[in-house]
Amino acid sequence: MHPVTHLLAGWAVGNAADLDPRDTAIVALAGVVPDIDGLGWVAEELTWDTETPLLWYSEYHHVLHNIGFALVCGAVALALSHRRVRTGLLAFLSFHLHLLFDTAGSRAADGYQWPISYLQPFSDSVQLTWSGQWLLGGWQNDVLAAVLLALTLYLAWRRGYSPLGMLSRRADKAFVDTLRARFGPPGASDNR
Repeated sequence: MHPVTHLLAGWAVGNAADLDPRDTAIVALAGVVPDIDGLGWVAEELTWDTETPLLWYSEYHHVLHNIGFALVCGAVALALSHRRVRTGLLAFLSFHLHLLFDTAGSRAADGYQWPISYLQPFSDSVQLTWSGQWLLGGWQNDVLAAVLLALTLYLAWRRGYSPLGMLSRRADKAFVDTLRARFGPPGASDNR
């Protein structure tokens, strides 16, 4: 599944509770961070035609998709957030939503399913796969991304901040102001 879809899903999870924008961002990032091991793709692409290609993506992608890394992410979220326990638990949930999405919709075009070694680094005994897994580029992922985007737009309009605030508060304010100018302020339709 695309990292933006994971980010939007994490953003939705963060908005399930009364969190401030910073804690919501921490929960959203926890939904993306398992794919940090995917950065090995760059090294692999750059060295593919050499005598000793670096197969960092082929060999290491999904290595961080496990309970051990989920616990680390939850602990980091707990340490960095304002509402510690709530944010830590939601970050842990967001991380697991990433694993669920990858299990459901990340099959390669050649049919390969990347198994998720869930109990790592403690054990190799559980390998998560699903025989009904849809293609990474399948319509199901497009529909899920569209639903999550619509939910994110609604939440931005309603709550007054969006994932864009992780990059620029000024751009986020302009974005939310534009949404509210187009659709009216939240609660305006309740007073009619």
